[in-house]
Amino acid sequence: MAKEGVAHIVWHPTTVTKADRQRRAGHKSCVLWFTGLSGAGKSTLANAVEQELHQRGLASYVLDGDNIRHGLNKGLGFGEEDRKENIRRIGEVAKLFVDAGVIVLTAFISPYRSDRELARSLVEAGEFIEVYVKCPLEECERRDVKGLYEKARRGEIGQFTGISAPYEEPLQPEIVVESSEQTIEESVAAVLAYLEQAGILTYEKKHDA
Repeated sequence: MAKEGVAHIVWHPTTVTKADRQRRAGHKSCVLWFTGLSGAGKSTLANAVEQELHQRGLASYVLDGDNIRHGLNKGLGFGEEDRKENIRRIGEVAKLFVDAGVIVLTAFISPYRSDRELARSLVEAGEFIEVYVKCPLEECERRDVKGLYEKARRGEIGQFTGISAPYEEPLQPEIVVESSEQTIEESVAAVLAYLEQAGILTYEKKHDA
């Protein structure tokens, strides 16, 4: 049964469309969804890519997992259901950014394939670009910038991805970056090359169709 009042909510279309906003920005909008283990380098890469986009004069914004949990998702824990809700909310927020004509970069572990596919389903074909920041668990633990793996190994943190909770690797990501093998410059170049090839960085009239 639908929640009370939901049946009476009607979507109100906007006068200014996504195509209008993209045309004004001069480029297409999309979601760059960075996924990978804690310590793989998702946030570092997302911010480096955004810096390059910003320098090119493109509209962009980074949604970082830790930052979002300070506000929008501060009431969520790290159990499976809360993780799913965390990603569901981010998927909806990312969809709004895409509609606003912005290239939005999300840096979240997002360990479950079904959750990432749900986020993909919220936007149009070609607007969701999954970037798998691949890094061996041993290397992530060696970096352990936040000291989280050490705490997880001691049992101080439960439901920790890669230790006491699963991480489901992407099966067909648009981009794979091996952060233990590639420099940050090489990784940024790989992401930008994909965006250029996909026609994201410029706006063409065919996108109005």
